[in-house]
Amino acid sequence: MKESRETTAFSAGSWGSGSSLERDLVLTQEDFARIRQLIYQRAGIVLAEHKREMVYSRLAKRLRHHGLTRFSDYLSRLERQPEAREWEAFTNALTTNLTAFFREAHHFPLLADHVRSRPGPVRVWSAAASTGEEPYSIAMTLSEVLGSRAADAEVVATDIDTEALARAEAGIYPLEQVHKLEAERMRRFFQRGTGRQAGLARVRPELRAMVAFSPLNLLAPSWPVSGPFDAIFCRNVMIYFDKTTQAKILERFAPLLKPDGLLFAGHSENFSYITRAFRLRGQTVYTLASSSALAAKPATDR
Repeated sequence: MKESRETTAFSAGSWGSGSSLERDLVLTQEDFARIRQLIYQRAGIVLAEHKREMVYSRLAKRLRHHGLTRFSDYLSRLERQPEAREWEAFTNALTTNLTAFFREAHHFPLLADHVRSRPGPVRVWSAAASTGEEPYSIAMTLSEVLGSRAADAEVVATDIDTEALARAEAGIYPLEQVHKLEAERMRRFFQRGTGRQAGLARVRPELRAMVAFSPLNLLAPSWPVSGPFDAIFCRNVMIYFDKTTQAKILERFAPLLKPDGLLFAGHSENFSYITRAFRLRGQTVYTLASSSALAAKPATDR
């Protein structure tokens, strides 16, 4: 259904018949360079040279869908129609979604300790929510630690990949994926599918109600989120950006956090050398730097 909406969003007849192709497509070095430039401009993603085969396999499906035979034609038509829905499919195709429930498990006890006795409603932002495992893991943690206060807690879940976000909103996962959770968590937070839904598990409505999903491009001039947050999770997404983009995003996070809020990074990410807005508090966990500490830094060091 989504594919037909994308096609009709373009000028009539501009994308071909949609018939399958009988020969292989050729991705030239010039095509690949244009793709790298476009996805960087659109989403800030830096595609390495070794990603060429991945790019070919994912975007070739878009060409075949539209009955095109050359990447250059596909890219030219994208460039001519900057508001076209196909940009969404282009970005989705080049976004990597690797996630799991309670991934980087040491973060969640830290989150629990952080929010346990905090006054007022607790709010956490999952800035790269992918298919939902991270925001639901956050919601489970809040539910367990806050008890009846969890009814007032909110998890804001955003991602640039609209297809992944739709799966996250549905909250339906293969049972073998959910089976990796403790039995008590499975019982408390998931419903096991039966009949045609056998082999699947769905997030229970009360947990789903804690999470608000919306699409968000971290490069967009404005974000459809508002602080303050007790914590922000931005894990394993900064590695796709260059340092200039990373610094801009981190500095935009700072005013959205409460003064003692936490920023959770991925296991291979180090923000200490990118911005002075945050200081390392623990393993891949940051907090806002104090204004006095920032003022003490020489101007040339900021």
